[in-house]
Amino acid sequence: MSKRIDRVISIFKEHNGIMRTQEAIDAGIYSSTLSLLCNQGILENISRGLYRLIEETIPENPDILFVSWKMADGVICLISALSYYELTLQIPHEVYVAIPRGTRTPKFDYPPIRVFRFIGSSYSEGIETVYINRLPVKIYNMEKTIADTFKFRNKIGLDTATEALRAYVERKDKDLDKLMHYADVCRVSKVIRPYIEALI
Repeated sequence: MSKRIDRVISIFKEHNGIMRTQEAIDAGIYSSTLSLLCNQGILENISRGLYRLIEETIPENPDILFVSWKMADGVICLISALSYYELTLQIPHEVYVAIPRGTRTPKFDYPPIRVFRFIGSSYSEGIETVYINRLPVKIYNMEKTIADTFKFRNKIGLDTATEALRAYVERKDKDLDKLMHYADVCRVSKVIRPYIEALI
């Protein structure tokens, strides 16, 4: 039994300490073994179908990471993306995630999520991949995120959008042409332009 446990631990370490149920099964780990190791305190079932090796350090931004793992088409957006880029003082209590319209929303035990359905280029443009604990996470870039906050200002608040824009304009790595491109994609260029002009 100890050899089996050591083998499971080794496989989890090869996957940075986190695996989906299907990945574990594909690697030769039985679902009953996953349950047993959870009962023994070796693994933690952090969400439906997602397991973490307890001895591994809890990753940075774990909620974002777990949602990204569960939602292959999901892109971290809005408040969660603003928080990642340090463009807001808000601490999101949900993971904000964009999915293509028509995509089924998976059920989550944890963390809580808030889903936004995007269509066409408003979904596909501006996606970047960042790495959290060496694991890939899809997230909208800063400029697309700010454009999205103005697009969804009635849902997340105009004050949130303007706060993010103000923080962005103060950054040395800002690219206002890039921002206006995504404002055009999100059809909010006429809305956002007066705020930019007031800040620069």
